[in-house]
Amino acid sequence: MYTRTSGRPAKFGRPSFASAKPRFGGGKFNSYRKGPSPNKKGRSRGEHIDFSRFIKKAQHVEEKAYVAKHTFADFPFSAQLHKNIARKGFEHPKPIQDQAIPSVLKGRDVFGLANTGTGKTAAFLLPLLDKVMKNKMEKVLVLAPTRELAMQIEDDLRSLAFGSGLFGVCVVGGMPIMKQINEITRGVSFVIGTPGRVTDLIKRKVLDLSNYKNVVLDEADRMLDMGFRDDMVNILGKCAKERQTLFFSATLSPEIKKLTEQFLKDPLFISVVSGETAKNIEQDVVRVRSKEERLGKLDEILKKDGSDKVLIFREMKHSVDTLEKELRHMGFKVGSIHGDKRSRERIRTLDSFKKDQINILIATDVAARGLDIPDVTHVINYDIPQTYDTYVHRIGRTGRAGKKGTALTFVPA
Repeated sequence: MYTRTSGRPAKFGRPSFASAKPRFGGGKFNSYRKGPSPNKKGRSRGEHIDFSRFIKKAQHVEEKAYVAKHTFADFPFSAQLHKNIARKGFEHPKPIQDQAIPSVLKGRDVFGLANTGTGKTAAFLLPLLDKVMKNKMEKVLVLAPTRELAMQIEDDLRSLAFGSGLFGVCVVGGMPIMKQINEITRGVSFVIGTPGRVTDLIKRKVLDLSNYKNVVLDEADRMLDMGFRDDMVNILGKCAKERQTLFFSATLSPEIKKLTEQFLKDPLFISVVSGETAKNIEQDVVRVRSKEERLGKLDEILKKDGSDKVLIFREMKHSVDTLEKELRHMGFKVGSIHGDKRSRERIRTLDSFKKDQINILIATDVAARGLDIPDVTHVINYDIPQTYDTYVHRIGRTGRAGKKGTALTFVPA
């Protein structure tokens, strides 16, 4: 994908989505592992989770509205960037933007602890775009764990950089690599990609990162979860030694902390995360004895008042397809996304879910991060997540923007 942002917007091709490897074990209902087992890379693929952690009553919390110290007009951005910000209707920065942008503009390293949907993309894109607009020699590398997130970042870049004459390329697997090679060879200011494809381009000696002095790792913890640690370390080692590095993560694990200490210089630490799970999410378990009972309980939940927009997680791609057929046969308006779906089909399904043309979306864990889907009333873990962190990220798709949400996890009786 090649983003031209000078003059009028160009037409853009869409990369196909990743054929994600199943990250969860077992397709049978009672095959949940309670102990760790190694995967191909030697990492633990499971952990024992006390089911009581899936039960938590929602609390009505009157949160004080965040009062930003700045408006977007206060930031010393270029005139073109201010025009694009106004065109998007931005006025008051979100907390992560309000706190991060001034320091990024000063060239400081930043570590942001923030979930998807907190506005972190603009928190790093805006000041880095301004830097490149004012010095066309600057180059920016943005790493993201999934194609979906890389595409969303590219979309934001396209709109925010409109009319600036800047070029960007989205490099992800599944797209013709020769096209990406040609685009990089022609010259780009921004490279946005997943660790695997970026590593491939480095090995092919197409992508020389030695003059990339601006690096962003978005959802760094998710990249670690997906086994990209070695790629991340290798890529950072190829970038300019004197650089500005920005990390964003939803969790601060020991491994993330270690990477932060290794690659960030005197970073500003910003946290806009409060608690493990949102207080306004009602969390409970659904105990079932058989596959038939499980489908019946799901039917009851989906027919209840208030189940207006439901996101259901399954472990395996074939399990997603099976449940979609079952629910469609039962008369529900349902769609699904997973790694084997074609790009256009997935984009169309997500768009239908966002526009309420369907009210049930079934997905593998690929949808747990990087997708901002508004007004999800329920998240249902039809299969038990392998880790509690995965659980937290999944249910974070509901209860957003101060609204009440419900998270239900099916467990053996």
